[in-house]
Amino acid sequence: MKMKTTFALFGVTAILLTSCVSNPEGERAATTDAIETGIIADGTTLALDTSASQVIWHANKVSKEHFGEVSLTSGNINVSSEGKITGGNFTIDMNTIEVQDLEPGDSRDRLAGHLKNEDFFDVTKYPTASFEITSVTEGETTNDLVIAGNLNMHGVTKNITFNAKVTESTPTSVVADADFNVAREDWGVNYQGKADDLISKEFNLKIKIVAKNQI
Repeated sequence: MKMKTTFALFGVTAILLTSCVSNPEGERAATTDAIETGIIADGTTLALDTSASQVIWHANKVSKEHFGEVSLTSGNINVSSEGKITGGNFTIDMNTIEVQDLEPGDSRDRLAGHLKNEDFFDVTKYPTASFEITSVTEGETTNDLVIAGNLNMHGVTKNITFNAKVTESTPTSVVADADFNVAREDWGVNYQGKADDLISKEFNLKIKIVAKNQI
């Protein structure tokens, strides 16, 4: 009887260990229902430099972690006459999801394909994601901002709030970075993964925005 109890305990322990998955490092963005923008653009509209801007994703599962990029296709940042960010928006091409932690080959292609299918982002049905700023407030320092905006992804729009670091902000150019997590189930991305290799509830986004004066 003691032997059976020991084996049962080992079995339960193994299940718990293989079912436990941590979220990627990062602060989760506060998430609420979508709201109207209410922003009236003033000053200058700067065009997103898609070649210099970047979106990096990062997600965990029990056995390992994965990361990659997805491409920004267009966008604008509004700045005041003093060079402060007042609004903006950008669009992401979800068909460009790339996996970068695996060597080129079948495994990498399979994971990228899986992320694009109905289990995850269903890019055939929802080919783009978008973000539109709804408010900008000052943070702890002159280089820190708290940005809120409507994130549309997988056919669902939610308002998120996160911290951003501005390294350049003038009437003619903006460079800003943000690093935050979102809970994928808030956007209806509910695939859990295999029973013994679950996927984290949150994924991390590291976003670099570079915008310049239109010529």
